[in-house]
Amino acid sequence: MADNAGAEASNEAERHIEPMAVQESEGEPGVGQTGVRQPEVGQPEVGQTGVGQTGVGQQTEVGQPEVGQTGEGQPGVGVGQPGVGQPGVGQTGVGQTEVGQTGGQPEIGQTGIGEPGVGQTVGQTDSGGTGDVNTTSAASETPVAQKSVPITYADSPIDSQTSQAEDSVLCYCGKTRNLGAVEIQCSGCSNWFHAECTSCYIGTSIPFMCNYIYSCRRCGPNGLESFNKKQASFSQICYTAMANLTYQAKARGETKTMFSKDGEIIPYIDKQWENLTTMPRRVKLTWHTTIHKTLTKESDLFVCSEEVPGDVHFGLANSDLYSVSPGYESLLKSAGGGQVPPGGFGDNVSKPRGPKRKSNFDVEKVPSQKQRKGESLTTTKLAPHGYPLEHPFNKDGYRYILAEPDPHAPNRQAFDESVEWAGKPIPGYLYRTFLGSEVLLALHDRATQLKISDDRLSVSGEKGYSMVRATHGVRRGSWYYEVHIDEMMQDSATRIGWSQSLGNLQAPCGYEKFSYSWRSKKGTCFHQSRGKHYSDEGYREGDVVGFYIYLPDPDDPSKLLPPTYKDRPLVKFKSHLYYEEKDYVAETEKNLKTAVGSKMIMFKNGKSQGVAFSDVFEGLYYPAISLYKNAKVTVNFGPEFKCQPEGFTDYKPMSAAATQLMIECALADAIYHVENEGKLPEF
Repeated sequence: MADNAGAEASNEAERHIEPMAVQESEGEPGVGQTGVRQPEVGQPEVGQTGVGQTGVGQQTEVGQPEVGQTGEGQPGVGVGQPGVGQPGVGQTGVGQTEVGQTGGQPEIGQTGIGEPGVGQTVGQTDSGGTGDVNTTSAASETPVAQKSVPITYADSPIDSQTSQAEDSVLCYCGKTRNLGAVEIQCSGCSNWFHAECTSCYIGTSIPFMCNYIYSCRRCGPNGLESFNKKQASFSQICYTAMANLTYQAKARGETKTMFSKDGEIIPYIDKQWENLTTMPRRVKLTWHTTIHKTLTKESDLFVCSEEVPGDVHFGLANSDLYSVSPGYESLLKSAGGGQVPPGGFGDNVSKPRGPKRKSNFDVEKVPSQKQRKGESLTTTKLAPHGYPLEHPFNKDGYRYILAEPDPHAPNRQAFDESVEWAGKPIPGYLYRTFLGSEVLLALHDRATQLKISDDRLSVSGEKGYSMVRATHGVRRGSWYYEVHIDEMMQDSATRIGWSQSLGNLQAPCGYEKFSYSWRSKKGTCFHQSRGKHYSDEGYREGDVVGFYIYLPDPDDPSKLLPPTYKDRPLVKFKSHLYYEEKDYVAETEKNLKTAVGSKMIMFKNGKSQGVAFSDVFEGLYYPAISLYKNAKVTVNFGPEFKCQPEGFTDYKPMSAAATQLMIECALADAIYHVENEGKLPEF
């Protein structure tokens, strides 16, 4: 239990989620500003056995029988669902019953009278035979964070349509799909999850909605869920409305699949407007014409008939409601998510009325495939390591820090629902810095001519000197990383070392006061463009060079934690938000102070070359690589190194900087909210 509690505390600091896209409708307040909610106190930890709860959302009373016991109203203990390896010994879930239900058969791993309710635990075992518990509890979630649409459906009457594929797709709770209830599909594994079983904020939702991007905890980069709700197009509005009308008809025992445009479709959309889309409700009735044009034009999605003149009926081209899935292709296009295989709504994304002006940002273009509309999604290619493929670069005196919604920010939900703030800038304190779970080469913090590999650990040069920095930096302590020289022709060279964030990317490392480097030719060290003899010979292709830095604790306590950027403006680029930070290079240079006792040591194939620099300037230092012409190197941030630095043991690999930064940023954000309590605007 102590270990699990420690793991939970550590996970609280690990705040990574997929970058959140915001609304695309003009003037719409805070659409898609969703984050990952943290588990409430009392939720069973991973590896523990959760005690079943009676009914949906009820709390377990003190004295409820523990696992292995039989309580009143619960005939026995459920059998743990076996995983790969041995069955979970003692890891069993207690059967639960839903209030108001009678009869029914107990599920696998559950016992009790009636249909099992939300919040059950299913015992599982890993390959080693140790039982784990995958726990999802609706009662442990914050009630206000989940708004359900005021529509009630009976248990799905469409069981005959369930195929073998649906039977194999399980939610966290282990149950199959439940048509008529709000369900969301993961963009990575294509599995379906009940909305009440997820731990992320979904907001206003409706069954069969298609305008979102969801990543489950199995596919999330850091084991966390993420949910982005996008602006729904009229095709998606019609698609969701038609699916709900079809389901309601079958729930009533009717066989109709065609619905009157004026008598059923438009009244339904008008009634459920806020649940179907984030667009403001239309005052003029011209949207009726838009609905008619959409239903007529999208022949791959809808079919049309007019048995009675003047009364046009429409229906779904594919009436199998299990095939209704999100339009990930169009959503990922608008979010800059890159290439996607066939699926979703295809080309249903709305087209601009005129030519789009050229952006001030440089972006990486990613081709997209053309596909048929209405095809179901199988897999998607998300941005590698959670960073957008299309992004602004740090240049021209400005830096851009990717932001994500801060689930702990006060008044966050009020802002999402506020009408008065429509069209106004989003306050920066509602967001926080996006933190990757791994130390990699930065996609945005590099010269545009450098080529980064897909795993973001290799970089290739071109033409003159240019630099790339890592995603994480260090401001105190002892740190080490190594670089393998993959390719370096006779006329090419490298300068590798450490650089602060203000180091010039279009120059070699060691060009100004903010960076220090070791050159491959002649083994020269550089700082402020001044070279000095360091090692008798440089390094060449095939060598492994290491870089050690020691920075003492800064004298100013305010420099112990990273900046939050919550007071900086947010700018939108390709449906993502970024903090915009202006570089005050001249002013920062004047205020640089020496870190007495600091030092940098370089290594060649594990052997120390001596102290290269001592008493360097204070600051946040990133691993930095600058290449001249066609050189290629691969970086290793640890924790295992090919060439261990001889005589050095008291250091941390740069890979550990990711976890440390998460902890420091969590503390910095908490301090900001405490210091500004009562000073932030209310919505």
